[in-house]
Amino acid sequence: MNLIELRQVLVGYQHQALLPPIDLALAPGAFLGVVGPNGSGKTTLVRTMLGLLEPIGGSIVFPEKRKPRFGYVPQRASVDLSFPLTAFEVTLMGRYGLCGPGRRPKKEDHDRAHAALSDVGIAEHAHRPFHALSGGQRQRVLVARALASEPEILVLDEPTTGLDLPAERAMLDLVASFTGRNLAVVMVSHQLAAVSDYAQELALLAGEGKPIEIGSRVEILTSARLSKLYGRSIAVRSVDGHAVIFVEHEPGPGAGVKDSNGWTTSASGRAGFSGATRWRWR
Repeated sequence: MNLIELRQVLVGYQHQALLPPIDLALAPGAFLGVVGPNGSGKTTLVRTMLGLLEPIGGSIVFPEKRKPRFGYVPQRASVDLSFPLTAFEVTLMGRYGLCGPGRRPKKEDHDRAHAALSDVGIAEHAHRPFHALSGGQRQRVLVARALASEPEILVLDEPTTGLDLPAERAMLDLVASFTGRNLAVVMVSHQLAAVSDYAQELALLAGEGKPIEIGSRVEILTSARLSKLYGRSIAVRSVDGHAVIFVEHEPGPGAGVKDSNGWTTSASGRAGFSGATRWRWR
């Protein structure tokens, strides 16, 4: 049974819809990647799912007759590093909603916070100051805080921003592992190629007022579908089982000619694509 269903939902502000009507369902163990450029409506969609914004139209349905528990991992840039908290204390904050108003965390809450730090692989840093951790370690603490709340749906907003490639892959591997516990995952990102290696379903947003595509990874990741959605030539290739997405550059001064496949090659002989191994929106 699904945890949450969006039925013809319109998201936006002040009665102004940002996106076309959305039909979307999340079941336990699902992994949904919400991908698009800045300002495309990703955060608005997620805030509506979380219940922080009322939908302008349509309905949000909870098939189990109750709202599922959400765990939210914000962008690292939105976290204030000035507070002198340890990694454990930050993680324990995820238990406060379960403790009840005015109640102090009990042993069970402390145990769950320690378990969450173990789940993300940084139990040994529990008593280090949060601000003294590396970027990747801080991101794992924020994931641990969300896990400590015992969520049924884990929502992550750009969890790989600012991470180098090994740390990014390690974070994505970690997030994907949670679906094996029957935890539904919703990950917001502007990195289509990276997310597409992990997400089972994709919601692609092209920008305000433009179409939105929602479907399985196989359905969405085709050259024809991406080219139509984003209005430019895009090629999807499979390399060692990974989706590689090429975006054709506009030829500039001194650019070479197109090859037999129709893709521009520069005078230096390098293919005129952005993102040889990934596609990032800026």
